[in-house]
Amino acid sequence: MAFNSSSTKIKIIDQIQVSPPPGLVPDSSSIPLSFFDVAWLFTGPVERLFFFSLPISTVDFISIHFPSLQSSLSETLRQFYPLAGRVRPCPNPSPDNEFEFYYCSNDTIPFSIYESSSDFDKLTGNEMIDLIELKSLVPQLPRTNDGTIPLTAIQVSVFPEKGICIGVAIHHVACDDSSFMHFVKSWAASHRVGPVNVSGIPAPLFDRAAVSDPNHLYSKSLSEMKELLSKGPPPMSDPPLRQSPQLISTFVLTREKINALKEGLIAKFHGQTLHCSSFTVACAYAWVCLIKSQEMNIHNGMTEKSAHLLFSVECRSRLEPPIPAGYFGNCLRPCFVEANLQELHLQGGVYTAALAIGKAIRGLEQGVLQGAEGWFRKILSLVPNRPMSIGGSPRYKVYDVDFGWGRPVNVELPTIEKTPGTISLAESRDGKGGIEIGVVLPENEMQKFGLCFSNGILDV
Repeated sequence: MAFNSSSTKIKIIDQIQVSPPPGLVPDSSSIPLSFFDVAWLFTGPVERLFFFSLPISTVDFISIHFPSLQSSLSETLRQFYPLAGRVRPCPNPSPDNEFEFYYCSNDTIPFSIYESSSDFDKLTGNEMIDLIELKSLVPQLPRTNDGTIPLTAIQVSVFPEKGICIGVAIHHVACDDSSFMHFVKSWAASHRVGPVNVSGIPAPLFDRAAVSDPNHLYSKSLSEMKELLSKGPPPMSDPPLRQSPQLISTFVLTREKINALKEGLIAKFHGQTLHCSSFTVACAYAWVCLIKSQEMNIHNGMTEKSAHLLFSVECRSRLEPPIPAGYFGNCLRPCFVEANLQELHLQGGVYTAALAIGKAIRGLEQGVLQGAEGWFRKILSLVPNRPMSIGGSPRYKVYDVDFGWGRPVNVELPTIEKTPGTISLAESRDGKGGIEIGVVLPENEMQKFGLCFSNGILDV
């Protein structure tokens, strides 16, 4: 399928500042970062775009829906008020507490409304689109020059008589995907049925005492990060020949295709231990398609012996003692997967990938914090090898977000373009048990990825 670039037209209508309800939250509050949080201190925001079909004019949307979006957001911040604040250096730092979340009564979240003349149907389909068209819908965190990190920004873009897009950006130091979606679903429920305390969604728990740190991973991780970052970014080996234009597209593994892949993998099982979940199958298939699509592997002549995959593992239920499901913050660890690059290129590459993923998952049984002191160093050491990494997960149920206009017609994670080789995963929007895979690539590599994805479904 050929790609035709089109100009993006978007204009700002208004920008307001939304705060928690006055008098109902503390005048000021500070919360320490956990060692899970501090790992994301020097990164950026997670950004999601939720598209809803809503045939309404911009004028009517502003008069009918925008006020209730504001008021429900303010009410939601009654429980999530730290998101209106920022991260700052501690006034009295210690080795295990150098940074903190800080909120004071005049802190707010920037909330912008735009009007877009882009093609709503095109943006909500699965075809290739110019990433620039999505980036115009992404809210920008405020810039500061005082060493603090604002945490949240929101943008609503109206496509007159077609629909709207709600863009949410939250700095990763504040929370992981689980907590990100906790906030968004709470806001949506507040807008749809009333305050979050009657919506059936649990209140967030911000207490960092829930995360014990007997081995001082906070100070060790932060020291390691500062040391490595002081040396500058790791060198990239043989960057791709062409960086732009970057396209984004969604590929769907239907439930039927997932089952076919599982059956094909199990047929090659031969008594070996195989972790054959839908997540494993989707990651393995996407990994092989991505490797086969990338020009760098061809131009390198596959001189690299290994390919690498990184994904995050939810730790709330794996820690001792377990952390409550409503805990708001970061609670992820990286999982490292390595496989022979040439074997991934050959027939049976998906099986090779699935075996490697399963082996890495089983390694978590040794302890979810095993090797934690070296995680950051290991991640940076792999950057020159351009590992595939994964953002999102079907378990977060992004299509369950309902502001009162029905389910989203599309959800995008444009953040993946910031790290080459990153894909996104989400449950399929049709609710039939499939998995959506979001990919950002140059056009020629996207074409190859699509061909591999469509034609190689039985080549496991």
